[in-house]
Amino acid sequence: METYKENIIELTSYEQALEAFPVMSQLRTDLSKEAYLTHVNQMKENGYKLFALYKEEEIVALAGISVGVNFYYKKYVFVHDLVTDEAHRSQGYGHKLLRFVEQWAESNSANTVSLESGLQRIDAHRFYEEALNYDKWCYSFRKSL
Repeated sequence: METYKENIIELTSYEQALEAFPVMSQLRTDLSKEAYLTHVNQMKENGYKLFALYKEEEIVALAGISVGVNFYYKKYVFVHDLVTDEAHRSQGYGHKLLRFVEQWAESNSANTVSLESGLQRIDAHRFYEEALNYDKWCYSFRKSL
């Protein structure tokens, strides 16, 4: 049986963000590389953190998060982005990375981890509910201006 070194790190440099783009673009298909780099830098100024799960030297999954405070969650971590590279799906990497986010949230005094998922992403909903015990408890609404 082969064993691989897995490691989760926060991506903080321009080079690391650039390295993550091919995986992130599988989730955020509408973003050019330039727009992605611009947005990730702006988001980091507002507390966004990008974590990568590496298998050996390759990024296999990403989670983009931020910390917030509101009346119903109190202090919480919001998962903006969670994506596993297509070549590595169904191998438990998304599960491992989201569990890491939960532990990170707890160690940073958050009460809740929250995320949103598109209505069409039925398999993702099943994953969140059945594999990770997340509650589906509301709809999120938006209006483009």
